Amino acid sequence: MDINYLADLESCQLCEHRCAVNRLKGEPGVCRMGLPEVASATLHPAPPQSYTIFMAGCNFKCLNCQNWSISQYPDNGSSIRGFVEPGKLALESINHINSMFGRMMEADRIFFSGGEPTIHLPYIEKLINEARKIDPSTKVNFDTNGFMTEESLKRVLNFTTSITYDIKAFHDETHRALTGASVEPVLRNAAYIGKYAKEKLWEYRILVIPGINEAEIGHVCEFISSIDPSLPVCFLAFRPNFIMESHQGASTKLMQQCVKIAEKAGLKNASWSGHTGLQGKIISVNEDLKRTYILPGAALAGTYALQVGCVSHPRDCRNCQNNQACKIKCCIPAIST
Repeated sequence: MDINYLADLESCQLCEHRCAVNRLKGEPGVCRMGLPEVASATLHPAPPQSYTIFMAGCNFKCLNCQNWSISQYPDNGSSIRGFVEPGKLALESINHINSMFGRMMEADRIFFSGGEPTIHLPYIEKLINEARKIDPSTKVNFDTNGFMTEESLKRVLNFTTSITYDIKAFHDETHRALTGASVEPVLRNAAYIGKYAKEKLWEYRILVIPGINEAEIGHVCEFISSIDPSLPVCFLAFRPNFIMESHQGASTKLMQQCVKIAEKAGLKNASWSGHTGLQGKIISVNEDLKRTYILPGAALAGTYALQVGCVSHPRDCRNCQNNQACKIKCCIPAIST
């Protein structure tokens, strides 16, 4: 098996954790991934319609992840496809896009999601090169949490047709409490795309979580508006998942309020989507974490993490002593929405 194209993984610094581990020799970084592995691949109707390749593993440990079985692989024991030769998967993708069902769906691109595709960037570049040998007009969407190095972002912009970009919070401690990682690279890269590659931005996506990042919405909107008021933003309604499987879902009223906040901030292209009104509860904040976190939403998210065994507060997965034996990555929720 020729894996020369994976040389970046010999000292992996594709994302801002910059672990510098040799993944080709099985040295695990924060994401704990070795060779790139595919969780699944399928025609997918969600805009943009595509043949979506879900890459296993993630550099975040988001408490609310709806794709937790993919993102927290390999620690949760999920069954996945595994390593697939990029040329083989490229041909599979083109064939499905051009199939009867692909044409009926109006699928027009390969969509990389996860997990977080950035941690498998050289594999994706190879796959796209193989796909464009078959069909030079092949379009690509890259779905990302934005926690990539500046060098990796430029590589992504070099091949992608469109980007769907998640912004989970504006304040660092809220972002850390939810994901285990700093928000600075995410905002930096969001600004770069908005300024220098706005034609490739499908939309910024902001998941709205009651009681946790509601107070962040105005700040995120003002941040995006300061880049360019015309940039597209879609608010996604939180639904109970993963560590937060019993948390209150977002209401229709809350989602409508988010659009109004966006418009007040000057954004001209704001919308929302998702299933609202899912029942749940908002737990009491741990008293000790009220002194650790300044923001109430961050303290609440930190409480969820603490309840399943997170020992690093404020959360910091890169420097956590337990990042190779993370209780969050091993968690199996009782329900999934």
